[in-house]
Amino acid sequence: MSKINFLKPDKENLTTFLYMGSFLFVISVIDVFLNSFFSLNITGFLPASLSFVIPIILGFIGLYFIRIEHSGNKFLDQVNKNINTSNFNAILSLLIIFIIIKSIPPVLSWFVVDASFAGDSKDVCSGTGACWTYIKVWFRRFMYGMYPNAEQWRINLSFIALALLGSVGYFATEKFKKYLTLYYVVIYPFIAFLFIFFFISGGPVFFDFSYGIIAAVISIIIGFFIPSKFKFYYFIFVPITLYIALKYFIFYEELIELGKLDGLNWVETGAWGGLSLTFIISFFCLIFCFPIGMAFALGRRSDFPLIRYISIGFIEFWRGVPLITVLFMSAVMFPMFLPADFFIDKLVRCIIAISLFEAAYVAEVIRGGLQALPRGQYEAAKSLGMGYWRMHIFVILPQALKLVIPGIANTFLALVKDTPLIFVVGLLEIVGMLNLAKTNPEWLGFAMEGYVFAAIIFWIICYAMSKYSYNLEQKYKTER
Repeated sequence: MSKINFLKPDKENLTTFLYMGSFLFVISVIDVFLNSFFSLNITGFLPASLSFVIPIILGFIGLYFIRIEHSGNKFLDQVNKNINTSNFNAILSLLIIFIIIKSIPPVLSWFVVDASFAGDSKDVCSGTGACWTYIKVWFRRFMYGMYPNAEQWRINLSFIALALLGSVGYFATEKFKKYLTLYYVVIYPFIAFLFIFFFISGGPVFFDFSYGIIAAVISIIIGFFIPSKFKFYYFIFVPITLYIALKYFIFYEELIELGKLDGLNWVETGAWGGLSLTFIISFFCLIFCFPIGMAFALGRRSDFPLIRYISIGFIEFWRGVPLITVLFMSAVMFPMFLPADFFIDKLVRCIIAISLFEAAYVAEVIRGGLQALPRGQYEAAKSLGMGYWRMHIFVILPQALKLVIPGIANTFLALVKDTPLIFVVGLLEIVGMLNLAKTNPEWLGFAMEGYVFAAIIFWIICYAMSKYSYNLEQKYKTER
């Protein structure tokens, strides 16, 4: 072991500096931990001001000792790379760690220890902790809004069915994966639309389509296993046969008369709300804004001036106005320009407005990916005799979209988090229902619990989307 210079840690004395630095860092963390959880200050014999800064000093010295570049220790190099790159970052990392440790006891006390879980009234929430009874009592409203309790199974059944139909791609073999794009881009959104707007709405409108929905779903699922040479005849005759069998033999009109089934009553979209409405709006806006944005991204790079200027005008117009203004215009101003006998549901107008607004941002993200591709990719595709659409579908867009997966995911996350703005049109998703619940005279003073609950829900949704986009990015990553 060479001579130790404590002012300049080196790799030759790695073991010594590692032990000393780790010991000082652990001592500083233990001191803060004991003080936070057990009110035990091991440096209490010192003056108060000195006792306060001792953990920071010890921790800083400890991190300084282990800050050795290219030590050969994988874990140590990761620590130095992430939280210990400089003296400033070391102090900042220590402060963050100490703040987290200090905040754990009061947060746990409010969340769990002193919280109220039982009961069905405000009377049980007299402690200093959170009143989760408030969430329990209002849980149905937070999930379904003002949707009738007796009909909420329709929402659950629709979401379960769409989740199962959406997971088809995970079970499809290599032979059938070439049809998945058509399924997810055209067929699946159409089925989702029928489920959401007819099954959840209910009433006679649904029953005019019910047999067709069931026949289409069954035909599509079975169609994945039909040999290619029979698919044309299969999708002509089988759906029609299933429709006739369901309508006239299985669910004949003596058993179920169209529009007269008491179990499904019409529920207007004004009664929809809560987390289910958040999912519905996010789902359809994500489906619609992506292809629209892709079309305008290609249009902005078009060689035809008319198409290019129309695309530029669309993108810049929607990016230049706030979303809350767009929603207000769609709800209040737009119906004034419609004929007196023409009606578009408020929820549909809201979905269209958000989709067009987000499509402008998606277009710019995709345009960035298109511009990032080298010119040689276009020339290589043209040299193979590909036309405009074949070149973009098979060569350009797959590469461009792969490059901008993080940007697209970021836009989709912003879309989900923007859904609470629909309160301006009178639709109450989960945050809107929280605002309604906190004004209830019987539950005044519990807004904090509601907003924490909503924050947790949105964090779970956004984190799941973020992780999924990251996995996609890693899956399609070609650089090594």
